[in-house]
Amino acid sequence: MFLALLELRAARGRFLLMGSVVVLVSALVGIVSGFTTGLGDDTVSALRRLPATHVAFATGSDSDQFARSLIDDRTATGWSGEKGVEATPLGVTITRGTTGRGTEVDLAAFGVAPGAFTDPGADGGRPLDATRPHGVVVSRQLLNEGVRVGDTLTIDRLGIRLEVVGSTGRSSYGHVPAAYVTTDTWRQIRFTAPGARTTAPGSPAAPAGLPVQYSAMALRLPDGADTAVLSAADRRHDTATVPLESAFAAAPGYDGERLTMTSIQTFLFLIAPLVVGAFFAVWTVQRTPELALLRAMGASRRRLLGHTLAQAAVVVATGTAVGAALAAGLGLLVGEKVPFSLPAGTLTGTMAAVALVGLAGSALTLRRVTTVDPMTMLGAAR
Repeated sequence: MFLALLELRAARGRFLLMGSVVVLVSALVGIVSGFTTGLGDDTVSALRRLPATHVAFATGSDSDQFARSLIDDRTATGWSGEKGVEATPLGVTITRGTTGRGTEVDLAAFGVAPGAFTDPGADGGRPLDATRPHGVVVSRQLLNEGVRVGDTLTIDRLGIRLEVVGSTGRSSYGHVPAAYVTTDTWRQIRFTAPGARTTAPGSPAAPAGLPVQYSAMALRLPDGADTAVLSAADRRHDTATVPLESAFAAAPGYDGERLTMTSIQTFLFLIAPLVVGAFFAVWTVQRTPELALLRAMGASRRRLLGHTLAQAAVVVATGTAVGAALAAGLGLLVGEKVPFSLPAGTLTGTMAAVALVGLAGSALTLRRVTTVDPMTMLGAAR
């Protein structure tokens, strides 16, 4: 170990250069990991917040289910009567609105039944109330965009006026901030034709005149419940039930984004061992005479291996730690301005993987270290 550290000090320029490369690679991996997690949260955080275990879609809606699936009232009533399953209708649609102060916002309207397990409540203001059907609880992102509790939010082209009664935590769907409304209000947003005549205060059409349909049924099973109950219920109600995590794929762009970011991460993990391995391969060739001298003086192959691995460990570990600090610093710098999320657990796991693949790259040079000929220093090559 002493000789390894001595060489690091003697050739500090070369090792600093290599360490800088490791820093950049690990920082880039960390940043990509942060964007992968952040983009995923920005796409499906509203779905992750649902305290549901499964989601039932209409049969035949194999892609983009929240936009294509429609569950009718008969199916919703049937699911609500299933024993051992807690079920409530759920509506999801993306729209746009304008406050009375002229602030324009995009929002993902989530239709939930007030008081049901899908109702997020309110961190500020009041929660949804069935007696005040045109209330809306907005997520924190909408507050950051200028919406305030007490504002009147008018849905574009429909003229539906909603009162912002409360706010809840950060949640979004398809990179659009979520807003929670009652199921009746969601039906008006989803099924009202633009330009329809107003037949009731605040709404272009009375709820009774609209289809009684929803995007899906949110289901909650107790721990240890037999999921075979769901298969039987699907056959009875002509639905397709998937676990909540599988329903994330129904969010627009979720699968494509994850595939893209994961591919970038994979290539970075492939690049790291190649770069580290190439450096230590060249370094091993350059110091072959020194290694041969150590062998001639009686140093064992095991000691030479430890000597080489110690150098690699110091360079890779130091570079990875600095890269992790840079990635974490970027997360603090951007805050909530961009979809970036890098929890400590994710950062630790990612950096550990970078360090392991870096050390794996340095292992490519171990064969040359163990096969160095001590006769080199005695002129056997001449």
